[in-house]
Amino acid sequence: MSQIHVSTTINGDEAEFLCDADETLLDVLRDRLGLTGSKEGCGTGDCGACSVTVDGRLVCSCLMLGAEADGREIGTIEGMAKGEELHPLQTKFLEHAALQCGICTPGFLVAAKSLLERNPKPTETEVRYWLAGNLCRCTGYDKIVRAVMDAAKDMRRA
Repeated sequence: MSQIHVSTTINGDEAEFLCDADETLLDVLRDRLGLTGSKEGCGTGDCGACSVTVDGRLVCSCLMLGAEADGREIGTIEGMAKGEELHPLQTKFLEHAALQCGICTPGFLVAAKSLLERNPKPTETEVRYWLAGNLCRCTGYDKIVRAVMDAAKDMRRA
């Protein structure tokens, strides 16, 4: 099977890779590019652990082919922090203990960032609705929602 050459932008940096036609974006990110923050929780797009943004749109990278990234702008959890400076959402997840095992955390953070870029002042209901595609087996969601609400408040002040 011949491989497909893909040129894309990932977290603001130009990237090129070769991938098989049936290889998912998640597999390319993890196995070919070493960006292991996105996790495979289900492989069917039901859990959100592999959430990334593609041209600003939230997607499950386990459902997108790597070849489809050609010419697109990809955002992953690795692109949230600026060097050693955590994104406000990352800081609030730590402050609110909104993570336990960590498998779902990158997906929740990417999804929450996507929400706050669209709606900087969400209601609790809007946060819960937006994050409904992300599953967590450890936290019970309340700490996650509180962290997102607190981050939104701080980000509006900044």
